[in-house]
Amino acid sequence: MAAQSRFRRVTRFGPVQVGTHNDGRGREKHTAACTAPRCGFSVDYDYRSAAELAARTHRCPVR
Repeated sequence: MAAQSRFRRVTRFGPVQVGTHNDGRGREKHTAACTAPRCGFSVDYDYRSAAELAARTHRCPVR
């Protein structure tokens, strides 16, 4: 079982939050995750700009 990530530099773009964390190998990763109920959108990127772009362009399929 993997340990929980400790996110830092968390910002919000609408319903999507972007946070920075270290993966299991110590590399810095950036995650964009939607907080809307039943959405399930979550992606990891190596670059924060890519995570922020995904957060800005995300459209929830659940209404």
